[in-house]
Amino acid sequence: MSDGGPIQGNEQGVRIGLSAVVIALRAGQAVVLTTHAADGAPALPFGPFDPARDRTFELALRAFVTEQTGFPLGFVEQLYTFGDAGRASPRATPGPERAREVSVGYLALTADAPEAPGLDAAWTPVFDIFPWEDWRDGPPAVMKTLEPALRAWAADDARRLGRAETLFALTPTRRWNEERVLERYELLYEASLVAESARDHDRPAPPAMPDLPMASDHRRIVATALGRLRSKLKYRPVLFDLTPDTFTLSALQAAAEAVAGLSLHKQNFRRGVERAGLVQATGVFSSDTGGRPAELFRFVGIDPLGGPAPGLTLPGQR
Repeated sequence: MSDGGPIQGNEQGVRIGLSAVVIALRAGQAVVLTTHAADGAPALPFGPFDPARDRTFELALRAFVTEQTGFPLGFVEQLYTFGDAGRASPRATPGPERAREVSVGYLALTADAPEAPGLDAAWTPVFDIFPWEDWRDGPPAVMKTLEPALRAWAADDARRLGRAETLFALTPTRRWNEERVLERYELLYEASLVAESARDHDRPAPPAMPDLPMASDHRRIVATALGRLRSKLKYRPVLFDLTPDTFTLSALQAAAEAVAGLSLHKQNFRRGVERAGLVQATGVFSSDTGGRPAELFRFVGIDPLGGPAPGLTLPGQR
C-alpha cells in the first residue's frame, strides 16, 4: 500500500497518515489489532489520507482498516496527532525524497474479537508490548531487569533518578500511576532501554527484555491509547464497549483489571459499580463461572437527559 501524496501547496511535502489502535478483550487479556510492516515488525493498521478522495479522516480510517485486516470498526475516537521529524510509516518508500509524515491516531474499542480477524491481522496482547504495565499480580518480573538499568542510566543525576522512581514506583513511597503509560515508554526510549531507540539512533541494543518492539513509532501510539483508555475508565463508561451484552460482575471486574493492569478489591469494585448505576441484573444466571452460578448483568445505557454517564471507580488494589 502506498502512502498518500503530499499536501498541495506545502513545499516540504507532508503526507497525512491514519493509525488505528483497536483494543479488545480476549481470554482475560487486553489485546490490540496488529498487522506487519515490510520488515516483519508488528505494526498498527495504517493508511494514507487522500484529501482529493477521502471525505473525512474517520471514513478513510474505517475503509483501510477493513481492507487490511478484514475487521469492521465500531466505536472510534480521535486520539492524537503524531508528527515528529524522522517518523515514517512502516509502509513508506525509503529514500531521500520521502516526505515528512504526520499521523493522526485513533482509538477504537470492540467487544467482538474473532479468533482470526483475517488477512495479515492478529490480536496481540497489550502486556506483550508493555510487560512493565501489568501489576495485577504485583510488580511484574520485567522490573528485575528494568530497575537496575534505570538506576544505571540515572547514575548521579537526581532529576533522572526522580523521574524513574516516580514513573516506575521504584521506592515504597512512590505510588504506581497506571495512566502514565506514555511517559514511562518515553523515559525508556530516552534511556535507550527499548529497541526502537537503538534502531532510530544507531545505539547499542538494550538489555534483553520480554517486550515487543513495533514498527515506526507505533508503540508510542499504542502507549498513548492505553493511557487514554485507562484514564477514561474513571469518568466514562467505556469499559462496556469491550464487554458482551451480558456479563457477570466478576467478568466485569476482570475486564477492568485487564485494561488497568491492576488487581482490584472485589467488594469495593462491586459497590462502585452499584453506586454508578450503570448495570442492571437480568435475573438470568450463568453456570460458566467454574463455581456457583453467577447472575448476569447488562449495561443500562446512558440517559440522554441525565448528562454524561460516569465511569467505574478503580478502588485500590486487593
